[in-house]
Amino acid sequence: MTKSLEKSVGRALLVTARLHRARMGERLNALGLFPGQEQALKSLQAAPMTMGELATLLRVKPPTVSKTIGRLSLQGLVTREGGGRDGRLVQVALTENGQKTAAALDAVWNQVEEELLEKLDAKERKQLRKLLRKAAKGLSKAGADVEEAEEETEDAA
Repeated sequence: MTKSLEKSVGRALLVTARLHRARMGERLNALGLFPGQEQALKSLQAAPMTMGELATLLRVKPPTVSKTIGRLSLQGLVTREGGGRDGRLVQVALTENGQKTAAALDAVWNQVEEELLEKLDAKERKQLRKLLRKAAKGLSKAGADVEEAEEETEDAA
């Protein structure tokens, strides 16, 4: 590995993201979930939505959502129903068991978040959030959206 790659911010971010995903994977496995499924469950916690709405919210392609929802359905965590006038629209909702699992995800997320940030003080944590939002905005110019509401929430904290 070259010295420039070792000092790359992108590489440091990639390594951290991989470690975070692996740690989340360990914790999610204890709940019978795979990485990515928690995002779908948390997104559906507030209210049912269509598969298309969920794909947009998660920033993935519809086939990815379809696969995820299929697996969650087999686990009894979500239900799929044809929607109103247009039978092609599929509405997805959490089951009672899905609601319980989604609620349990907050503790999992908080545990891993604490591990991620344990070496940082409160000021450094806030600074890191701010810098990551700025970096995401830079990348968003290539086509990805950055949620402004997330930024407003963070600035208030």
